[in-house]
Amino acid sequence: MFKAEGSMKQLKDYNRVFGLIGYPLSHSFSKKYFSQKFEQEDILDAFYELFPIAEIEAFPALLNDNPNLRGLNVTIPYKQAVLPYLDELSEGAAAVGAVNTIRVAKGKLKGFNTDVIGFKSSLQNWLNEERGNRKELRALILGTGGAAKAVAYVLNSMEIPFQWVSRNSGAERLSYQEITNEVIAAHQLVINTTPLGMSPNYSEKPELPYHAITEDHFLYDLVYNPDITAFMQAGIDQGAKVKNGLEMLHGQAEAAWSIWNEEEGEK
Repeated sequence: MFKAEGSMKQLKDYNRVFGLIGYPLSHSFSKKYFSQKFEQEDILDAFYELFPIAEIEAFPALLNDNPNLRGLNVTIPYKQAVLPYLDELSEGAAAVGAVNTIRVAKGKLKGFNTDVIGFKSSLQNWLNEERGNRKELRALILGTGGAAKAVAYVLNSMEIPFQWVSRNSGAERLSYQEITNEVIAAHQLVINTTPLGMSPNYSEKPELPYHAITEDHFLYDLVYNPDITAFMQAGIDQGAKVKNGLEMLHGQAEAAWSIWNEEEGEK
């Protein structure tokens, strides 16, 4: 029988249970965020739990053991692996090819990607504050996972050209070893979508020629814990503008809550 981090008896006491699947989940802010939201907004019939599953194959058992589940967030490493278990995808999730939010209604699972909503709002606000003319920017996306695909979707919608960067080079991506001073100079926006630098591995950061970063660069890290990652600090040391992923996390969480509370039958 699948067990959540909390008490199963406690979960059964609530009409609506929401939660997060992924592995591991020690880095997650979701439980604290939604627990505080429920308390502050006097939402008494809902509870948010962490569901760390070591393998995606445990997902059906989680659903079976928790019939009062109404919605889930999805994090590393299951944003793509969960797709075969879903009945339907939103237009955005289908376009991105990754899911971070699931609505459970009438026995059906529908996947959404609220990373897109959270990231786009956060990036637009930041760039509008720091630099009005976004169209001059070119971007490097560090990583090729589910979060990276959401970032790419947003950059396409904002007409910001980008280059993928991964551990191994390929037809449409560069390896980290191929990132030269010239590549850095040609890409003023650098977005880290990898978990490198996430608590407790504070000293880790993507391998880049940080000495080529200048005050004209923008470094955005989807990691939000710690507040200043090693990636961001390396940018600060070179005079670059930096931002972490906390605002994006807040935006995607609120978008998820709206989706879970849509009237049945709404898209």
